[in-house]
Amino acid sequence: MADAFLSHITDILAQIESEGLYKRERMITSPQGGEITVGDKQVINLCANNYLGLADHPALIDAATDAMGPKGFGMASVRFICGTQDIHRKLEQKLAEFLNKDDSILFAACFDANGGLFEPLLGPEDAIISDSLNHASIIDGVRLCKAKRYRYLNNDMNDLEAWLKQAREDGARHIMIATDGVFSMDGYLANLPKIRELADKYDAIVMVDDCHATGFMGPNGAGTPDHFGVDVDILTGTLGKALGGAIGGYIAGPQPVIDLLRQRARPYLFSNSLPPSIVAAGIEAIRLVQQGDMLRAQLFGNAKYWRAGLEKLGFDLLPGEHPIIPVMLGDATLAQDMAARLFDEGVYVSGFFFPVVPRGQARIRTQMNAALTRQELDQALAAFEKVGKELGVIK
Repeated sequence: MADAFLSHITDILAQIESEGLYKRERMITSPQGGEITVGDKQVINLCANNYLGLADHPALIDAATDAMGPKGFGMASVRFICGTQDIHRKLEQKLAEFLNKDDSILFAACFDANGGLFEPLLGPEDAIISDSLNHASIIDGVRLCKAKRYRYLNNDMNDLEAWLKQAREDGARHIMIATDGVFSMDGYLANLPKIRELADKYDAIVMVDDCHATGFMGPNGAGTPDHFGVDVDILTGTLGKALGGAIGGYIAGPQPVIDLLRQRARPYLFSNSLPPSIVAAGIEAIRLVQQGDMLRAQLFGNAKYWRAGLEKLGFDLLPGEHPIIPVMLGDATLAQDMAARLFDEGVYVSGFFFPVVPRGQARIRTQMNAALTRQELDQALAAFEKVGKELGVIK
């Protein structure tokens, strides 16, 4: 490889490091859980997407293990060649039933689901109106599509309506509104009731990425549409967060949409099928979620307790009702320093900074988990108080 190219890459890395934006990974030596082991240190984990605490649940581990005997380790193929087993369809049907949709289609990850959604369904005559804070996977998926692109200010319904009018004036054949159900850096919920109202007014389709909601938002745990009591047209989501925390994504929606995606969604057509163990555990995760009222109550009880504790200490928090509770710090280096010192105090968190969040909005994004105990939360609050005072974040 050319020395000039490697030198250029090295310079970029050095600049990232000098700006305090370099990301480092810690090696976990235990299963994911409310407490984890990093090296030989046990710490309270406040930054996983393991909302219901299912990532190390014995029932999921047993389901995954039991599936490998009769179903094998991996599929070694894509779905339409020889990569579909009966349990793949069973999981898709279970997801569709759970989400109140006609059918669903599995992907390796929700990033792939969002990457494969738009291009098969929409063409140059169509339009996509996307929230400005949508996940990177939606942004990348939209870029792969030839539809006209519009972007509305985050959760700003007046701006959304203005772009809907513009798209209609520009002669769009079909319009799709694309939004996260939960904006994961902030914990804000999309205003789905108003989005649905505007979509009906302008004859538009509503697509929601519900990765940070499926399994625990709403009375049935079926996500933000369930939470608000509204219907959306297309849902994307993941098995990698509340539904067990492994890997795998999906799209759920009307039967013709799912059927066309099976024919033309490139990440589906050209990626290996999910391993049988993951599929079997996904089926079990849905069963647990459907019986998970106590887990959801524990999760939101923890979130309320944690938020109140941080507010009492004087930390700057973003408002919200979601188990994502960001502690705003502003400076990227400060966020990394605080995360490192909290780790020394036995609390595992991560600093979030550009390009994950806008410059000047660095934070520590804490996330609640149904498996956390009040004793662990009190221990974590004491660590936040100590480190926050040492760094001058609170008085």
